[in-house]
Amino acid sequence: MFKQFLSKLPRKSLKSDSPELTRSNSIAASNTTTATVPNGASNATSQRSNGPKRTSSAVFPASVVAGIEPLVPFKDVPNAEKMNLFVSKVSLCCITFDFTDPAKNSLEKDVKKQTLLELLEFVSSGSLRFSEPAILAMCRMCAVNLFRVFPPNYRSNSGSNSGENDDDEPMFDPSWPHLQIVYDLLLKFITSSCLDTKVAKKYIDHSFILRLLDLFESEDPRERECLKTILHRVYGRFMVHRPFIRKSISHIFYRFMFETEKHNGIAELLEIFGSIISGFALPLKEEHKLFLWRVLIPLHKPKSLGVYFQQLSYCITQFLEKEPKLASTVIKGMLKYWPITNCQKEVMFLGELEEILEAINMLEFQKVMVPLFWRIGCCINSSHFQVAERALFLWNNDQIVNLIAHNRQMILPVIFPALEKNAHNHWNLAVLNLTSNVRKMLSEMDDVLFSACHDHFKEEEAKQILAAEKRKEAWERLENAASLQPIAGNTAVLVTPLATSIAC
Repeated sequence: MFKQFLSKLPRKSLKSDSPELTRSNSIAASNTTTATVPNGASNATSQRSNGPKRTSSAVFPASVVAGIEPLVPFKDVPNAEKMNLFVSKVSLCCITFDFTDPAKNSLEKDVKKQTLLELLEFVSSGSLRFSEPAILAMCRMCAVNLFRVFPPNYRSNSGSNSGENDDDEPMFDPSWPHLQIVYDLLLKFITSSCLDTKVAKKYIDHSFILRLLDLFESEDPRERECLKTILHRVYGRFMVHRPFIRKSISHIFYRFMFETEKHNGIAELLEIFGSIISGFALPLKEEHKLFLWRVLIPLHKPKSLGVYFQQLSYCITQFLEKEPKLASTVIKGMLKYWPITNCQKEVMFLGELEEILEAINMLEFQKVMVPLFWRIGCCINSSHFQVAERALFLWNNDQIVNLIAHNRQMILPVIFPALEKNAHNHWNLAVLNLTSNVRKMLSEMDDVLFSACHDHFKEEEAKQILAAEKRKEAWERLENAASLQPIAGNTAVLVTPLATSIAC
């Protein structure tokens, strides 16, 4: 059965090999000799010597693995031949299987699983420095096993609000037990001290990174979690690829915001960026500030904000910790994308706003306090009690109360009408009680200013009532004048409620 499994290795080289891969293959073929196996394994190899030679086919030159038995354990070969055996075992794992049917190729799947576990143990041991053919072998094996096109998500077409449905169960890939070992192997390989990054960057290149990023579309959260860790390690170890990784992730965000509004890995990608931002050097480059303004702030707009809100808020916080002067810029952006009809998003916005106000300095606060508290006033008057409650809870934060107290001459006239309307008209008892507490706090803060605002509010209210009465009288005069005009031709007729009533 093993012969049948091993004979499945393809025997023709891929025509799509890049020049770098072709060049490395030729170098490996000229520098590698036929490997030998110790006496303990001679019986196993002699039993297969009459069959056709197993080569690495599409992945490696034949001379790299010729004569090496992939099923031989690493401990049974000398150190000089272990890297050749590594390449041979990796080439064996380039065969893929259908995991939707557990009974299909069960023996071959088990052989491949055991080989992958053996490779994982070997890489974790860090006993030998990886040769260039071995690095190429690993990259190609990971590409064969991991890089794939995902089927369309049936739930993404089921309705416009599918991205907001938190009750959707995650989709689990049936091949995950196999994929997990490959991911663990790739992670150990990338982080291994035996890996020469100068050589590895030729194969873990831009194309490889783009294919990794494509995998974030996976519906399996376990796979996205593994990808997050691997991409973060790639970013940390391959400094030459850092600008490209940031740019590529930005493109994913742009496509999500302005085209599809559908992507499974936005939260994980933002989590990666949260770690990246924390490592930015000061002063911040213009590129990073543009990322904040053009990517992170507009990410507040999509309907599915709740899926990645925590990670997005963390990224914003990291930026403000690096450069507090950006706080007014962030608040202006949030006011630009403030949700008007989505109450759940409003509650999230108010929560993030509180975190920003806790860290803002006085100068930045004064730049945005008037439009900010006008918006908070609208939230206080919201008929949705959770929005009104969350807005009033801002006064429970001592830092925010301190900001308001130092700028009460500007803020109190803006916020007072909303509080006064709530105190008399809001339907929710909890909101009424919170409003009363806030009014009392502001009155104790500056009783003279509070009284002046109250008098001004009464004057404005009286003016509005008078204007409403004048409008009503004007409409009544128009109705009376129209009712006296004769109806002729296509002349428009003003119909009064009395004229349209129907007698029972």
